[in-house]
Amino acid sequence: MRLRHLTLTAALLGVLCVPAQAEARDISRDTLPPNDGWAAYGTGTTGGAAADDAHVHTVTDRAGLVRALDGGSDTPKIIKIAGTIDANTDDDGDHLDCADYATGGYSPKKYLAAYDPRTWGSAKPSGPQEEARKASAARQAERVVLPVGSHTTLVGLGDDAVLKGASLQVRNAENVIVRNLDVRDAYDCFPVWQPNTGGLGDWKTAYDNIWLTGATHVWIDHVTLSDKGHPDEREPTRFGRNYLRHDGLLDITNGSDLVTVSWSRFADHDKAMLIGNGDTVTSDRGRLRVTLHHNEFDSVVQRAPRVRFGQVHLYNNRYVVPDDAHDFRYSLGVSTESALYAENNAFTTPGRVEAADLVKSWNGSALHQSGTLFNGYPVDLLAINNAYNSGSERDLTADVGWTPTLHTTIDSAAAADRQVARGAGAGRIP
Repeated sequence: MRLRHLTLTAALLGVLCVPAQAEARDISRDTLPPNDGWAAYGTGTTGGAAADDAHVHTVTDRAGLVRALDGGSDTPKIIKIAGTIDANTDDDGDHLDCADYATGGYSPKKYLAAYDPRTWGSAKPSGPQEEARKASAARQAERVVLPVGSHTTLVGLGDDAVLKGASLQVRNAENVIVRNLDVRDAYDCFPVWQPNTGGLGDWKTAYDNIWLTGATHVWIDHVTLSDKGHPDEREPTRFGRNYLRHDGLLDITNGSDLVTVSWSRFADHDKAMLIGNGDTVTSDRGRLRVTLHHNEFDSVVQRAPRVRFGQVHLYNNRYVVPDDAHDFRYSLGVSTESALYAENNAFTTPGRVEAADLVKSWNGSALHQSGTLFNGYPVDLLAINNAYNSGSERDLTADVGWTPTLHTTIDSAAAADRQVARGAGAGRIP
């Protein structure tokens, strides 16, 4: 009897000592921490944290997401994405493919026949098939372009929130947060052929996974961006060029300013991130201030990032460079009047890419770099670039004219490499 009593007492104590299951933290009202990059400057970035209960939405399909975005209105709002949302769907939720958007007699076969450079030449495409392509592209844009307005937080629930086929566009809006979301495959059904007088044109596509244009105070955190589903490397060659279906993963252009991109993953893509969109856009001077920290660039061919004009702080990022030097172009693009300040970043490649391949300059004049690791060894990317170019006009100086002050703790490149491998991307917010 005594033994039974002791056993029961021990069992009850065991139950009492088990801690209650903690509720999952609601990240939807999180705001950017102080000093966390350029987006913390001035008023900081709070997104939709001030939204009332009537403007907190949980959405599971495109129709619900469109209603919650409210045409890109400035009303404070929080939008939680649950599960997978496909932007290429009709109003009933049925999937749409490229044939469903085609109109005016457009067909890929007819388009290729009409503008074959061997018969069409180097003139810009015009005529019935180009008009049909434009009309078809407009039909797709009505479905996949999703405007994000000011004072908005867009957040994925759990570790499996996916938005596929969409182009999130923050146009002339301010105070926006995008977090914990896998944004993939902004697939353009109707790329346009752009010939040139040099004999080799290229295919131009319409959609970035996320596009900031004229946007200010934006925080993008723990987001995964890729072409998953339709990688461009599997597309055929047309007119001697890869038949591209995707543009950038995240482009920051047209005077966008005060942006922090943190703990995000950019994967398996050609042109990852463009900051500043033209050498002659002098109105970008004094803007395009961007911080990139604790991000992973995995198998990205180029633009990680490419910078014009902006003051960009790039620290504690992890690069897994493609192993084939023929497929890889560069990681850091130093372009017109850019001021790129790179600290403690780690680059790893299993193949033939060399440290001299990591930086490329077009009209750029300066690059600050320190604490860089390449395959585990310290390297000076500036010295390597200048030695490789041997006194050419692409020589760079170390003085970029500014020193970052808004940042989190800057770890060694080796420590950051390990942290980012474990923690970057959607579904990994602690």
